[in-house]
Amino acid sequence: MSTTIGLKLDDETRNRLQRLGEARDRSPHWLMKTAITQFLDREERIEQERLEDEARWQRWVETGTHIDHDEMTAWLDGLAARADEMARQRQDADSGRERISAEKADDRAEQPHAAIADEPGPWR
Repeated sequence: MSTTIGLKLDDETRNRLQRLGEARDRSPHWLMKTAITQFLDREERIEQERLEDEARWQRWVETGTHIDHDEMTAWLDGLAARADEMARQRQDADSGRERISAEKADDRAEQPHAAIADEPGPWR
């Protein structure tokens, strides 16, 4: 269901909407709806984060449970080490594929073109 809402704009804002709408081949109405929707999406996310932060703060006030700096650093170091290991494994796998591809290319390079296959050469 749609509801009409009046919105008072100064002349400069109205002109800006008109110019942008023409440039984008969109109506000022579409631009306003899009802007409002994007604003609401962003502000609702911010509000959700604020509520989550308040809940975390309240949990800390009530329990005192937390992760200290050293624990967090150790956890992050572990994540980084696992990421490095995964990257090395991918790189090793890629290098293996490159070696196989290079060997196949060498094999193809040693084989002569069909037109000269009957001529003597190192490929025999």
